[in-house]
Amino acid sequence: MTAESLKQLALRYRLVLGSGSPRRVRLLGETGVAFEQIIPDVREDHKPGEDPYDFAQRVAGEKALWVAEHADAEAIVLGCDTIVVLGNQLLGKPTDKADALRILTSLSGRQHVVCTGVALTYRGSIAASGYELTKVFFNSVSAQQLEAYIDSGEPMDKAGAYGIQGMGAFLVDRIEGRLDNVIGLPRLLLDNLAERLLVTKQ
Repeated sequence: MTAESLKQLALRYRLVLGSGSPRRVRLLGETGVAFEQIIPDVREDHKPGEDPYDFAQRVAGEKALWVAEHADAEAIVLGCDTIVVLGNQLLGKPTDKADALRILTSLSGRQHVVCTGVALTYRGSIAASGYELTKVFFNSVSAQQLEAYIDSGEPMDKAGAYGIQGMGAFLVDRIEGRLDNVIGLPRLLLDNLAERLLVTKQ
């Protein structure tokens, strides 16, 4: 992808990625824009009755706002949050190996949705935000395969307890939507949000 609006934005302003994810660092780096990185310290608490997709967008905004308080006042801050939704159940990062096995067992042979919320802040307020959805279809996988995968350690820091771009690729039959969204940074959405921000700042 060309990411022209994002490139224009990064030429006008300092861009800060508010994430500790090496996957997001790689995906953003592939666009060719210059950016800094600050890791946010934000609790990701789901409010009772909150729509999962609204939750992802809200947390992305909270991460961006936290980083904005610790960055250059004129910087554009990018915050992201990726969640996995099975039916209407939000699946976060596993708390331990048993929880990872529970999550992956529930996903086996079924379809779920990966949602990544994205927010851009400018001068301490959210200037543009949104979220993207991708449907992911899992293969039916044995408990022994899941346990071996969990023992690799890869699932432990990922929403839904798997990494589609890593060893967890064997879990996935197919997807409907964009792969970069599943990995954690929907770059087409990001470019569209950058375009929206550029229009408002003209």
